[in-house]
Amino acid sequence: MKMKLGIIGYGGMGYWHGEYAPRAGVEVVAAYDVDPKRLEMAKESGLEAYDNLEEFFKHEGMNFVVIATPNDVHKDLTIRSMQAGMHVMVEKPATMSVADWDEMVAESEKTGRILTVHQNRRWDKDYNVMRKVVEEGKIGEIKSIESRVFGTGGAFFGWRSFPEYGGGMILDWGVHLFDQLLGMFPDTKVTSVYAKLMTVLDQKVDDYFKVTLTLENGPLLHVEVGTYAFYKLPRWYVIGNGGTLQIDDFDCKSGGYTKPRYTDTPVAEVVVMTSAGPTRMMAPRPPETKEDFPLPELETDWTELYQNLVNVMEGKEELIVKPYQVRRVLVIIEAVFQSAEEERSLEVSI
Repeated sequence: MKMKLGIIGYGGMGYWHGEYAPRAGVEVVAAYDVDPKRLEMAKESGLEAYDNLEEFFKHEGMNFVVIATPNDVHKDLTIRSMQAGMHVMVEKPATMSVADWDEMVAESEKTGRILTVHQNRRWDKDYNVMRKVVEEGKIGEIKSIESRVFGTGGAFFGWRSFPEYGGGMILDWGVHLFDQLLGMFPDTKVTSVYAKLMTVLDQKVDDYFKVTLTLENGPLLHVEVGTYAFYKLPRWYVIGNGGTLQIDDFDCKSGGYTKPRYTDTPVAEVVVMTSAGPTRMMAPRPPETKEDFPLPELETDWTELYQNLVNVMEGKEELIVKPYQVRRVLVIIEAVFQSAEEERSLEVSI
């Protein structure tokens, strides 16, 4: 079945879908927006442009829409789209609350329409390389995973700087990073959430956050995002009982993992002198007692997401980004906001 895609909200991400979805064999046919300039952009891209939503839904042959609008209107537009007969992929975050998502899922079940979310960073190379090393047991049993994204500009653009529209880094980047990590532990409960949200540059929304998730019989998960950090830490830093993994960037151009090599060299006898005295515990390992490995080669293809939607429409596959997975991330996000507001660690079972 041919996917004929319409785009609701032809801004930055809407334009991106319009340019890149055809690479997956999708026919992009129409766009809806309230901004005349964006409608002109859509026309220049060869799309039929609409400023009336009901007329947009009547576009001949259109059977799927992607919603790329401010977060606060995701629920309403999703429900209206499904009621008009469209399958829907909504941009992340799916919506502003768990209760809203439950309404959206209920409408999907009522209408028999597909409902999913554009969690495209499941296909990021850095994430999949990290996951491969971890799941193949290259560094033993995992004790801690640190996931970080830092920028230096400190600036928000458009609606993302306003809380009423769903702005801020938790809802912009946090939703991706939580989705990645929870996807690695689908059957393991999160038992506690501790979050600190800040406005480093006195924004109206969070421009820095640090979150720690404790897993039941699993590793600690640390997620940190900052928009005004001039020295970057690794994108991923993973500690196992058999080694350590570091990935420095999205493209995996720098990093690797290191494992101990057992030799006759007495590691514990190495001493380093500091200005405050000697230390044995923090002394570097002798080179012959460890072994360095490069990051594995791995190719990812984000077009798998769109191909999956085509196959779901034809009844050949299940959704990759499933509603219950989306809900779990939203539950975590609500707990993150509660923890930050109450300035305490929350005991949960998520």
